[in-house]
Amino acid sequence: VQLQASGGGLVQSGGSLRLSCAATGNIFSINVMAWYRQAPGKQRELVAAIAEGGSTNYAEFAKGRFTISRDNAKSTVYLQMNSLKPEDTAVYYCNADRIGTAPKLKYYYDQWGQGTQVTVSS
Repeated sequence: VQLQASGGGLVQSGGSLRLSCAATGNIFSINVMAWYRQAPGKQRELVAAIAEGGSTNYAEFAKGRFTISRDNAKSTVYLQMNSLKPEDTAVYYCNADRIGTAPKLKYYYDQWGQGTQVTVSS
């Protein structure tokens, strides 16, 4: 099981980016998928999370600007980021708290993607 993140890049303040993170393997379920970020010299922090049923949770700084969504058929989570600010500059990581695989039932816990750099210039 692997998580592969993509979509980061350099954007001007006020711009938008869409991050994607696809889980690969013989997956039949993923519980909660989330995006975290880590800026230089700071701790990793939660950006947004989405449960398998679609309920979402956002950090205060993300509310109104970022939208998390997922496609369960593709085992993929997205993060649409609008009105980006220089303080959003960070490495963004995707996370899946529990991944179930088949045909031999096995669960993988706390899986992380490799991170994708988002840089917002002023």
